[in-house]
Amino acid sequence: MKIIVQQNEIQKKEDEAIVVNLFKGAKPGGATGAVDKALGGLIGAVIKSGDFSGKLNQTLVLYPNGKISAQRVLVVGLGKEQDFDLEAARQAAGTAARQLQDLGVKQASTILHGSGAGGLDVEQAAQAVAEASLLACYRFNHYKSNANTKKELGRLTIVEFDKSKIAPARRGAQAGQHIATGTVLARDLINHPGNTVTPSYLARTARQLARQNGLMCKVIDEAGMKRLAMGALLGVSQGSRQPARFITLEHNKKAGGKPLVLVGKGVTFDTGGISLKPSGGMGDMKSDMSGAAAVLGAMQAIGALKVPRYVVGLVPAVENMPDGNAIRPGDVLTSMAGKTIEIISTDAEGRLILADALTYAQRYKPSGVIDLATLTGACVVGLGHEVSGMMGNDDDLAAQVRQAGETTRERVWPLPLWEEHRDLIKSDVADMKNSGGRPAGALTAAALLAEFAQDYPWVHLDIAGTAKSTKSAPYIPKGGVGIGVRLLTQLARDWTSK
Repeated sequence: MKIIVQQNEIQKKEDEAIVVNLFKGAKPGGATGAVDKALGGLIGAVIKSGDFSGKLNQTLVLYPNGKISAQRVLVVGLGKEQDFDLEAARQAAGTAARQLQDLGVKQASTILHGSGAGGLDVEQAAQAVAEASLLACYRFNHYKSNANTKKELGRLTIVEFDKSKIAPARRGAQAGQHIATGTVLARDLINHPGNTVTPSYLARTARQLARQNGLMCKVIDEAGMKRLAMGALLGVSQGSRQPARFITLEHNKKAGGKPLVLVGKGVTFDTGGISLKPSGGMGDMKSDMSGAAAVLGAMQAIGALKVPRYVVGLVPAVENMPDGNAIRPGDVLTSMAGKTIEIISTDAEGRLILADALTYAQRYKPSGVIDLATLTGACVVGLGHEVSGMMGNDDDLAAQVRQAGETTRERVWPLPLWEEHRDLIKSDVADMKNSGGRPAGALTAAALLAEFAQDYPWVHLDIAGTAKSTKSAPYIPKGGVGIGVRLLTQLARDWTSK
């Protein structure tokens, strides 16, 4: 979808459809009032009839019958004015864009949601409209031979009457497009099957986005990992015919200083290894690289936005398979840090590859490290599918991550990480074991990661419950969500370190 910003009056736009809005219980005013007047009070009449109230995401489609140049008028509800925020703007924009696409509209125009009476900053409102419109129209049709690619909303014009608002609206719309593009990349990576997205595929994707966005990319093969003594990562990979890859991306190294480092778990398919998962639902384990997808998508967005900070992305990419060479329960692996790990369950593999990635992150002397991983079912049990679990060792970093999550509505919730959780992963034969059992499963997994993140501020996000959606929301489709791309990009844009 192409999104442009144009100075005009929405009621004068000649388009397949125009989009206006209304707060719950309000009378048509501003641009919506101008359209209502041009329609002879039609919007007001529908409101008076009780058929449309303006509640959030409620829609009304009207056909002007020649009274204005547009073929359709779509009115979208913004909800109660006192409750309105950026998320409501995103939801309204996404709802409108998806309905237009479902109607077969190929090009449309919209006003900014909330930049007037809603009190939103113009640039932020434009970003919200562009971002949500693109994300709402996302479809994954790569493997459908009869996909209807013609039924797509190909062009959206953001119409603003006030000339002084055009420049910030254009900046916001451009930012929204870059962030949505990164999120779409992540969604595609998650939705592709495991026979497409392998560790090597992730590496090729990283090289491509590096070329397109001015990033530095290095891919370490298994021989290089052996030289680095990444025994935990290689241990997970040794049961697969797909060779592991360790991907590094660097943005704006010339900015200097200590970088913000983003680490994403990249298990491209997880059978559980010798501790084999049940067959039911195993196909969903193609999404076990959602952390990696988030980091790649965020690095694409950060590069495209030319964020004026040094940011590094790290992706340990493996496949967890149960062949005759696979690690077994009871085996002991030696990590890059030299610490030994007893294997209790080969299905607790994500923390193993992250252990070596977090150790590798130390060479950057980072000002902060955030890792994202579909790590534990326990986090899903504890927090459900609406919020990601957050643990770490630095309150300031955690506060910034949480604020970025609130801004983007990719919310996180803090969970404790105490010495008692470390006690649960003590091993009789090694420095630690990779599973502490069912009690506090999300916390003991994070406790293992903490052993390898002791020399810098660190936050771990368990996105097991938020990486995929089983139902559609206004700008989130069923399937891969691309969770973390918008949060990490916002964090990088707002980043401050001690």
